[in-house]
Amino acid sequence: MALEIPNIIDCNAKNCVYNKQNQCHAFAITVGDEEPRCDTYCSSQTKGGINEVTGKVGACKVCDCIHNKSFECTAQGIHVTINHGTPDCSTYEHL
Repeated sequence: MALEIPNIIDCNAKNCVYNKQNQCHAFAITVGDEEPRCDTYCSSQTKGGINEVTGKVGACKVCDCIHNKSFECTAQGIHVTINHGTPDCSTYEHL
């Protein structure tokens, strides 16, 4: 079975260095630990990332998500939204 690396469909963390017009341009993000937060998030007025790249999920450390298989995300794609001031993976679903 070939595993496709899921795209970040959209991201609402407008002040993140990788966010340009609600699209993530990091090569890959990590979704982290106990909470489904984007650990790659970095707040700055200066933009970074690679314009030609659509961000992907490189790793997921949220063990209680149904999409987490061996710390890899198996969702078709994810949405990152701001939840209580932090960028979270809103595709997260508890086991």
